[in-house]
Amino acid sequence: MVRAMSRPGSTERRIVVGVDGSDQSRAALRWAMRQAALTGTAVQAVIAWHYPVMAGGYGWAPVSAMDATDFGEVAAKTLAEVIADEADPASSVRVSTSVMEGNAAQVLLKAAKGAELLVVGSRGHGGFAGALLGSVSQHCVHLSPCPIVIVRGKAGN
Repeated sequence: MVRAMSRPGSTERRIVVGVDGSDQSRAALRWAMRQAALTGTAVQAVIAWHYPVMAGGYGWAPVSAMDATDFGEVAAKTLAEVIADEADPASSVRVSTSVMEGNAAQVLLKAAKGAELLVVGSRGHGGFAGALLGSVSQHCVHLSPCPIVIVRGKAGN
């Protein structure tokens, strides 16, 4: 049974997986879930977000000053939907969720401290705060505090 909970500071054995709703991040979550089932570990699904910045008449300003969108809520909803779509309800793998504000690569690297494995898609959505970009996976490869798996999508993606 998949149980979603929010325990980012947990000390249980875990695989951290970056999720942004893209096909690659969905594939990364599926891979992480299969690996967790084989190794008896939990999965910590992480989504990162930040307020977009746009140019205005007086320079750069966070969109939050001009927009009532709750980007953290949007990210949390995206993460919940991906887990509901991709996780096998019959699985015994425990799934925790983390919705964190910040740069996607930095958030994933922080979450991966103490993890057995970090799993990310080869590239994700562009533009949306917290999206996993090719540069995010590349950044994680160079700085990950644990082993890392990059899940590639289908050829041409």
